[in-house]
Amino acid sequence: MAGFFGLFNYEKEGPGIAKNAPKKKNFIVFFETFFRNFWKFITVNLVYALISAPVLTNGLACAGITNITRNIARDKHSFGLSDFFETVKKNWKQALAAGVINTLVYAILAFDLYFFWFSSKGVMSSVGMGISLCIFFIFTVMNYYIWTLMITFKFTVKQIYKNSFKFVFINMKINLVCFLAILLVYAVNICLIFLFKSAFIMVLTLEILLYLLIFPSFKFLLVQFCVFPSIKKYIIDPYYLQHPEDDIEKRRDLGIEVEEEPKKIINEDGEEESENVFDD
Repeated sequence: MAGFFGLFNYEKEGPGIAKNAPKKKNFIVFFETFFRNFWKFITVNLVYALISAPVLTNGLACAGITNITRNIARDKHSFGLSDFFETVKKNWKQALAAGVINTLVYAILAFDLYFFWFSSKGVMSSVGMGISLCIFFIFTVMNYYIWTLMITFKFTVKQIYKNSFKFVFINMKINLVCFLAILLVYAVNICLIFLFKSAFIMVLTLEILLYLLIFPSFKFLLVQFCVFPSIKKYIIDPYYLQHPEDDIEKRRDLGIEVEEEPKKIINEDGEEESENVFDD
């Protein structure tokens, strides 16, 4: 898929799953995958937090951790930090630009929400708050796709944001589930602080540690389980219907099943036969 499908070819094999194995529920597979890679994620999360600290470099961290969680979600092996930094190196220009854009957009949205909540009253305030919340939701969901599209395809920054916006509505049901699941995690953490006011410092410290060590990979892995099937359905699959022979190894790197035509063999009579012949 030269010039279009910008995947990294790591030439490595994952553990694989038997084709005839019964399929498990997605949420079960998600938690199994997360806990199977738990210790690898801790190291990645710390590096993610460190790179994200200056805020404007958050895009670099998002690109790196997205590559790791994308591969793991597709049941492919990841080398952890080496993959993280290789992804940052290859995508740093777009990742840095996207990080700056996101910071500016969220700063504007934060100001708008503060203004309409505390400094304005009446119908216009309610309308402004509603519009700001809608934009916040849309832009947050766009971020579920921005980093995956960035590291998977050779899109421009404009194309990345344009396609991410489309996926907000194309995959709305799953996007909403993902958004609410992540929101629930935040809500539980806030509730715990209020429930244990007497141990405020201890609870807050514990939550900060859990956030640094666990939450980033949890969130990005959950996002991959939610968004990659839609990306595959609407971008990857249509392309390969028209170009079935392109980038077979890269598709395997993503854990995408490749259907290959059976080989033809010549029998004693000089006639072609399929390699696999089954009697009824």
